[in-house]
Amino acid sequence: MDSLLEQLDRFSEVLAVSRTTHVSTWDPATVRRALQWAGYLRHIHRRFGRHARIRKALEQRLQNQWKQEGDSGPAPAPDLANFQALGHCDQLLSLRLLANPALGDASFHCLLQQLFPGPGVPDAEEEALQGSLTRFARCRAAAHMLRFHAYRENPVLQKDSVMKTQAELLLRRLQEVGEAEAEGPGRLLSRLWERLPQNNFLKVVAAALLLPQASPRLQEEELGVGSPKTPGDGRQELLRWLLGKSDIVVAFCRNLPAELLTSVVGRHPELSPVYLGLLTNWGRQLHYDLPKGLWIGTEPQDVPWEELFSRFQSLCQAPPPLKDEVLTALKSYKAQDGDFEVPGLSIWTDLLLALGSPV
Repeated sequence: MDSLLEQLDRFSEVLAVSRTTHVSTWDPATVRRALQWAGYLRHIHRRFGRHARIRKALEQRLQNQWKQEGDSGPAPAPDLANFQALGHCDQLLSLRLLANPALGDASFHCLLQQLFPGPGVPDAEEEALQGSLTRFARCRAAAHMLRFHAYRENPVLQKDSVMKTQAELLLRRLQEVGEAEAEGPGRLLSRLWERLPQNNFLKVVAAALLLPQASPRLQEEELGVGSPKTPGDGRQELLRWLLGKSDIVVAFCRNLPAELLTSVVGRHPELSPVYLGLLTNWGRQLHYDLPKGLWIGTEPQDVPWEELFSRFQSLCQAPPPLKDEVLTALKSYKAQDGDFEVPGLSIWTDLLLALGSPV
């Protein structure tokens, strides 16, 4: 019992330190040990939740920490005030580290790998932590009903709650590093692009761009009155970074699903000409194979007709003005090609026919 109580004391100090500048001295191994420590205490919570004597002893120790005054070490973590809090101490630690700009690059990268290893990594403990982070984020967001209502109205965000949580954490991190240094957000995003699974990271970026914006009152609550940053800054930093990286924006528009891209472009019109321009270039790479009666590419990397059609179809199912903009562009391209009305002569005529739009 004494050993367990000592472990609890030490972790309370670790949790308190996790929100201070002292984490700048943490290396990746320290981050891993801290997460393992938190996982151990979560295991204690599960194991001894019904053990009255042990539970009472742990509860008393946590309460005594708050009664102590004049302690020379870090103050006990305010979120670790009772036995029930042990059940989510790993979420508390993870969220504090993710939001702390003092955490070094290597340690931050290690933290992301530990929390979100990406697809194809069958680790039950990591999956459990991701699920816990999602549930914890949901509880914190429950007070913000406007945001919650917007989530329910957006089917793209509804499909993956873990992706939403990652997107929220990314925006928070961008705001933190942006307050410290103007060029910080761009460097952070480039570092994440280089080090994380790229397709998964692009989906997180898209989810972040789709997150609803808080009301002015909630903005003050989250950032603090008088803060020089605004909640929209994180999204604007994402857009600036994305539009400034031609190779990344091509990957963003090529690799993400059509429905997701349509939602992002509908929310952020500045992406519309970029996406439409790429679709136009991809369409011009195709030629009509007369024997097969199909539009085909000459290179393996060319976008197939089926994908091109599905992306235009998704855009044309969007509400105005995006739908009108796309149809106007297609008709303009058709006119430039000779304004043919029969199939097989202009890919733009064939797309308009396939979309059921008057040519």
